[in-house]
Amino acid sequence: MRDETERLTHLSPDSLLKLDVAVHRAKVNTLLQRASELVRSEACYGKKAYSGHQKTFGQRPDLVAADLRRIDLRGADLRGACLIAADLRGNELIGTDFIGADFRDADIRGANLTKSIFLTQAQMNAAKGDASTKLPSSLTRPTHWGTYRPVVYK
Repeated sequence: MRDETERLTHLSPDSLLKLDVAVHRAKVNTLLQRASELVRSEACYGKKAYSGHQKTFGQRPDLVAADLRRIDLRGADLRGACLIAADLRGNELIGTDFIGADFRDADIRGANLTKSIFLTQAQMNAAKGDASTKLPSSLTRPTHWGTYRPVVYK
Protein backbone atom coordinates (compact mmCIF):
# COMPACT_ATOMS: atom_id res chain seq x y z
CA MET A 1 0.00 0.00 0.00
CA ARG A 2 2.93 2.30 0.68
CA ASP A 3 4.30 1.60 -2.79
CA GLU A 4 0.86 2.22 -4.29
CA THR A 5 0.60 5.56 -2.47
CA GLU A 6 4.05 6.51 -3.69
CA ARG A 7 3.06 5.56 -7.26
CA LEU A 8 -0.02 7.77 -7.05
CA THR A 9 2.10 10.80 -6.14
CA HIS A 10 3.77 10.56 -9.54
CA LEU A 11 0.56 10.66 -11.57
CA SER A 12 -0.02 13.43 -14.07
CA PRO A 13 -2.27 16.32 -13.02
CA ASP A 14 -5.09 14.99 -15.22
CA SER A 15 -4.80 11.52 -13.69
CA LEU A 16 -4.76 13.00 -10.18
CA LEU A 17 -8.00 14.85 -10.89
CA LYS A 18 -9.61 11.52 -11.82
CA LEU A 19 -8.24 9.69 -8.79
CA ASP A 20 -10.78 8.60 -6.17
CA VAL A 21 -8.80 9.63 -3.11
CA ALA A 22 -11.54 8.45 -0.74
CA VAL A 23 -11.25 4.88 -2.01
CA HIS A 24 -7.47 4.85 -1.61
CA ARG A 25 -7.71 6.46 1.83
CA ALA A 26 -10.21 3.80 2.93
CA LYS A 27 -7.83 1.02 1.86
CA VAL A 28 -4.95 2.62 3.77
CA ASN A 29 -7.15 3.21 6.82
CA THR A 30 -8.16 -0.45 6.90
CA LEU A 31 -4.50 -1.49 7.06
CA LEU A 32 -3.68 1.12 9.71
CA GLN A 33 -6.62 -0.01 11.86
CA ARG A 34 -5.54 -3.65 11.59
CA ALA A 35 -1.96 -2.74 12.52
CA SER A 36 -3.29 -0.76 15.46
CA GLU A 37 -5.40 -3.69 16.67
CA LEU A 38 -2.39 -6.02 16.55
CA VAL A 39 -0.08 -3.66 18.43
CA ARG A 40 -2.71 -2.70 20.99
CA SER A 41 -3.70 -6.32 21.69
CA GLU A 42 -0.05 -7.19 22.29
CA ALA A 43 0.30 -4.21 24.66
CA CYS A 44 -2.68 -5.56 26.63
CA TYR A 45 -1.57 -9.21 26.58
CA GLY A 46 -2.00 -10.65 30.06
CA LYS A 47 -3.57 -7.47 31.38
CA LYS A 48 -7.22 -6.75 32.08
CA ALA A 49 -8.41 -4.30 29.45
CA TYR A 50 -9.80 -0.91 30.43
CA SER A 51 -13.27 -1.34 31.96
CA GLY A 52 -13.18 -5.02 31.03
CA HIS A 53 -13.45 -4.20 27.31
CA GLN A 54 -11.07 -3.34 24.53
CA LYS A 55 -9.37 -0.09 25.49
CA THR A 56 -11.27 2.34 23.35
CA PHE A 57 -12.98 5.63 24.03
CA GLY A 58 -15.08 5.72 20.86
CA GLN A 59 -14.45 7.70 17.71
CA ARG A 60 -12.67 11.00 18.26
CA PRO A 61 -13.04 11.05 22.03
CA ASP A 62 -13.26 14.48 23.66
CA LEU A 63 -10.77 14.38 26.52
CA VAL A 64 -10.15 18.13 26.79
CA ALA A 65 -8.46 18.89 30.13
CA ALA A 66 -9.15 15.33 31.32
CA ASP A 67 -7.06 13.97 34.19
CA LEU A 68 -5.81 10.70 32.69
CA ARG A 69 -2.93 10.11 35.10
CA ARG A 70 -4.55 7.18 36.93
CA ILE A 71 -6.13 5.52 33.90
CA ASP A 72 -4.30 2.56 32.39
CA LEU A 73 -3.95 3.63 28.76
CA ARG A 74 -1.61 0.86 27.62
CA GLY A 75 -3.01 -0.41 24.34
CA ALA A 76 -5.76 2.24 24.25
CA ASP A 77 -7.30 3.46 21.00
CA LEU A 78 -7.03 7.25 21.11
CA ARG A 79 -7.30 7.75 17.34
CA GLY A 80 -8.46 11.29 16.69
CA ALA A 81 -8.74 12.05 20.42
CA CYS A 82 -8.98 15.66 21.49
CA LEU A 83 -6.31 15.70 24.22
CA ILE A 84 -6.07 19.48 24.46
CA ALA A 85 -4.71 20.32 27.94
CA ALA A 86 -5.21 16.70 29.05
CA ASP A 87 -3.05 15.52 31.95
CA LEU A 88 -1.11 12.41 30.94
CA ARG A 89 1.78 12.95 33.35
CA GLY A 90 3.67 9.79 34.20
CA ASN A 91 1.35 7.56 32.17
CA GLU A 92 2.59 4.38 30.48
CA LEU A 93 1.37 4.75 26.90
CA ILE A 94 2.83 1.54 25.48
CA GLY A 95 0.90 0.38 22.42
CA THR A 96 -1.44 3.38 22.56
CA ASP A 97 -2.69 4.51 19.11
CA PHE A 98 -2.47 8.29 18.68
CA ILE A 99 -3.19 8.65 14.97
CA GLY A 100 -4.71 12.09 14.45
CA ALA A 101 -4.83 12.90 18.19
CA ASP A 102 -4.67 16.58 19.14
CA PHE A 103 -1.90 17.10 21.72
CA ARG A 104 -2.08 20.90 21.99
CA ASP A 105 -1.09 21.84 25.54
CA ALA A 106 -1.35 18.19 26.70
CA ASP A 107 0.89 17.58 29.71
CA ILE A 108 3.00 14.50 29.01
CA ARG A 109 5.79 15.16 31.51
CA GLY A 110 7.23 11.85 32.66
CA ALA A 111 5.02 9.85 30.28
CA ASN A 112 6.41 6.83 28.44
CA LEU A 113 5.55 7.10 24.74
CA THR A 114 8.43 4.91 23.49
CA LYS A 115 6.21 2.15 22.11
CA SER A 116 3.09 4.15 21.28
CA ILE A 117 2.00 4.10 17.66
CA PHE A 118 1.21 6.66 14.98
CA LEU A 119 2.75 9.46 17.01
CA THR A 120 4.18 12.44 15.09
CA GLN A 121 6.72 15.14 15.73
CA ALA A 122 4.03 17.80 15.31
CA GLN A 123 2.03 16.22 18.14
CA MET A 124 5.05 16.29 20.43
CA ASN A 125 5.85 19.88 19.46
CA ALA A 126 2.34 20.88 20.58
CA ALA A 127 2.58 19.07 23.93
CA LYS A 128 4.26 19.92 27.25
CA GLY A 129 7.00 17.48 28.11
CA ASP A 130 10.22 17.45 30.07
CA ALA A 131 13.51 15.57 30.39
CA SER A 132 11.72 12.58 31.92
CA THR A 133 9.28 12.19 29.00
CA LYS A 134 10.25 9.08 27.03
CA LEU A 135 9.83 9.33 23.26
CA PRO A 136 10.19 6.86 20.39
CA SER A 137 13.65 7.03 18.80
CA SER A 138 12.05 8.34 15.59
CA LEU A 139 11.03 11.59 17.31
CA THR A 140 13.11 14.50 18.59
CA ARG A 141 12.61 16.10 22.00
CA PRO A 142 11.28 19.63 21.38
CA THR A 143 13.66 22.31 22.59
CA HIS A 144 10.91 24.22 24.42
CA TRP A 145 10.42 21.27 26.79
CA GLY A 146 13.56 22.27 28.62
CA THR A 147 11.98 25.59 29.55
CA TYR A 148 8.46 24.43 30.39
CA ARG A 149 7.19 25.62 33.76
CA PRO A 150 3.63 24.83 34.84
CA VAL A 151 1.29 27.70 35.59
CA VAL A 152 0.41 27.85 39.28
CA TYR A 153 -2.88 29.53 40.11
CA LYS A 154 -3.33 31.12 43.51
